Amino acid sequence: MKKFSEFRIGDSFFSTCSISDKELEEYLNFSRIKNAFLEEKQKGKQKLVSGRAILSRMEGEFTRLSQIYGNDIIFLGTDGDSEWGNRNTRFLKPLYTDQVLKLKFSISEKKEMNEEFGKIVIDYEGTNQNDEQIVLSKKNIYRIKKEPPH
Repeated sequence: MKKFSEFRIGDSFFSTCSISDKELEEYLNFSRIKNAFLEEKQKGKQKLVSGRAILSRMEGEFTRLSQIYGNDIIFLGTDGDSEWGNRNTRFLKPLYTDQVLKLKFSISEKKEMNEEFGKIVIDYEGTNQNDEQIVLSKKNIYRIKKEPPH
């Protein structure tokens, strides 16, 4: 685990994951999303993964990184990117269940908040097994305790 003082703008961290049919179904049940397109059951075919499910898994993977896990860290929200009309996320290609999702997390900003907490801003990038970009999400803001618990 890295301390706030050890993080640098430009640092990147990597992970790989996939979302199974069962995990997607659990997410859709929990979130109560009602979308006929996502509910389409085609036997033997991979299902389209909803964008929010992808972002949820990405954040989950971020919190499990060895550099992050163990810190007191809280997601504060997102800031829009001026280059994208103040939006922060773009879905560029579909992701289907059981496809590989390669993740890159990069620190794009780091700021002091007060004596106890700092702020790191993380840009997410997800690509598939063919290195095609699936999703970009900029300016995901986290508050992080400067001295992690012992």
